[in-house]
Amino acid sequence: MSGRISREFIDDLLVRVDLVDLIDSHVPLRKTGTNYVARCPFHTEKTPSFSVNRNKQFFHCFGCGASGNAISFLMDFSHLDFVEAVEDLASFAGVPVQREVEGHQVEQKKEDLKSLYTLMDQVAAFYIEQLRVTPKAVDYLKARSVKAHIARDFMMGYAPDAWNALSERFNQKNLIDAGLLVAKEGGQVYDRFRGRIMFPIRDKRARIIGFGGRVLDDALPKYLNSPETSLFHKGKEVYGLYELLEKNSKPQSILIVEGYMDVIALVQYGVGNVVAALGTATSQAHLDLLFRFSSELVFCFDGDKAGREAAWRVMDSAFSSLKEGRSCRIMMLPQGHDPDSLVRKEGLEGFTARVQSAQGLSDYFFEHVLQGLKLSEMEGRAQLVSKALPYLERLPEGVFREMMFDRLKGLSGMTALSALDSVAITYAPRKLPQLAPNRLSSSRVAIALLLQNPELVESVEQKNIDWSGLEFRGIELFRNILQVILDKRVVNTAVLIEYYRDSDEEKAVKALAQLDVFVSDEKIEEVFCDALDVLLKQAREASIARLQVKAQGKGLDAQEQERLVNMLSNK
Repeated sequence: MSGRISREFIDDLLVRVDLVDLIDSHVPLRKTGTNYVARCPFHTEKTPSFSVNRNKQFFHCFGCGASGNAISFLMDFSHLDFVEAVEDLASFAGVPVQREVEGHQVEQKKEDLKSLYTLMDQVAAFYIEQLRVTPKAVDYLKARSVKAHIARDFMMGYAPDAWNALSERFNQKNLIDAGLLVAKEGGQVYDRFRGRIMFPIRDKRARIIGFGGRVLDDALPKYLNSPETSLFHKGKEVYGLYELLEKNSKPQSILIVEGYMDVIALVQYGVGNVVAALGTATSQAHLDLLFRFSSELVFCFDGDKAGREAAWRVMDSAFSSLKEGRSCRIMMLPQGHDPDSLVRKEGLEGFTARVQSAQGLSDYFFEHVLQGLKLSEMEGRAQLVSKALPYLERLPEGVFREMMFDRLKGLSGMTALSALDSVAITYAPRKLPQLAPNRLSSSRVAIALLLQNPELVESVEQKNIDWSGLEFRGIELFRNILQVILDKRVVNTAVLIEYYRDSDEEKAVKALAQLDVFVSDEKIEEVFCDALDVLLKQAREASIARLQVKAQGKGLDAQEQERLVNMLSNK
């Protein structure tokens, strides 16, 4: 069901679920003092450095730095996106997901989806059985050298060459909703897949969401995919990802090919880190999905004209996805070969060597945009900037973006004071406010304790603070957190840090949320108030000094004079 998951539902869910119980159901925890510990599930270690705090509802690994709340844990542990993690957390809590449609909250009809997932499993089992009893389908797979254990692992099957093989066995409405049955205007229905080798498409949670089918001969269309349904969105899914992650949850790189049989052939020859786009151009959603599991993607294309055009189309998505630490490479195959034929010819060692020597995206990009240009002429250099700039502007802020701009400046011969520099400056990364890194300053103590104990907002309210004109290190973050707590009546750290997901302040907030200020529970309020009093005193003194300097120079307006008098009287 469409609709945005309501913020109120997320907040309530984080309060309802005990993080210790959630993580313990995936990683056995052991209680030590006030925390629970385990060996971190996100990196290899011998000594437990993964800690879960029940009061804060927050986890942190002192080894790899992973941290967050229940949603963050499910996203990292189960490789889910945000919505999927919320859905899984709701399932763990035993509550239906609430979404907002035109300002109203609605409950997701999980039973409808559940019945479709059940149907997909039943249809896949039917196709597998049909493969076993259809000699021509078995002969086709033997001719393609597909081994029995590969067919089993990928749940390959066969759709009978009949118009009503499914409609005679399963619920017609569900078949239509799942995209397996085509309904004509006159009320007639027929099976979408007929006479094809079938490839179930599974999502990261092993659920079958769609199918791909290939003919046994050269008839067209050679491949047919499930249409868009409530389960299947081909612009967001890839074939073979579930099978890849089952063997290796953190592959060093992921190879992206074009066809189902390419995946099957490569896996059979020992190339296990391979997936295929589902009959559509590789989208940014595809790349963002794959980058969650590996920092390097290698795109494999046929060496013909269609392959070269497909490789260039990837640039649209790749440039928008290359955040810090990510990389893409382009692998063009020899003319007349696809991955299936090439791995059979060269074997695993030869094919792997080609993957490892694939061209870096930056080299491929500039090689492409330079084709046909004469850089010895001003017109050629201008054309280069015109062709390259729209792509470079899509790059996220970071070192790679700056290096790409530098390379373009070098190739185009533009000077450091050129118009190109103005463009680069426009996209220069913003610096986040830094808190004192080497010691527990009063601001770090105050912000950390407020994050870890939102109920301290009552102590702040009792002080009736006039914030106008006050400045101290971290004041913007402190006031922002304070406002979130007051507006939303936040009850724990897990809910509070969720408000900062994907924000500029997220990194600082998560660091402070797990900062140990070494204060016993009974002293928390006292230490917090002392730290805040120190900050307010320093801020008032600094503000008084500024106003006095201004009074001796330009002079003060009426409002500033009143503020100075009030500060001096309350000093």
